[in-house]
Amino acid sequence: MTKEMIEKIHNNPKYKELVTKRRKFAWQLTGLILVVYYAYILLIAFSPETLGAKISPDGMTTWGIPVGIAIILFAFALTGIYIKRANSDFDPLVEEVRREIKEMK
Repeated sequence: MTKEMIEKIHNNPKYKELVTKRRKFAWQLTGLILVVYYAYILLIAFSPETLGAKISPDGMTTWGIPVGIAIILFAFALTGIYIKRANSDFDPLVEEVRREIKEMK
C-alpha cells in the first residue's frame, strides 16, 4: 500500500465516520465495565461485610462469589454487544471504504 493510498483512506469521509463511531462506542463500553468493576472493588474495600455475608445461614457461599461471577458474565455480554454492533454497523462501513478504495486504483 502506498502512502498516497493511505492518505486517501484517511481522508475518506466513510473512514472518518467509522473511526469516530467505533472509538466512541468502544469508550462507552470501556467506561461501563470500569464503573462496574471499580464499584465492586470499592464495595470490597469499604464494605467487606456486604459481600462477605452468607447467602443462606446454613451455607458457606457469600454474596461476593455470585456478584463476581455476574461481573465476569457482564464483561462477556459487553463483548457480545460489541461484536453485534461491529457486524451490523462497522463492517458495512469497512466494506464501503474498501469498495471506494478499489475504485480509486
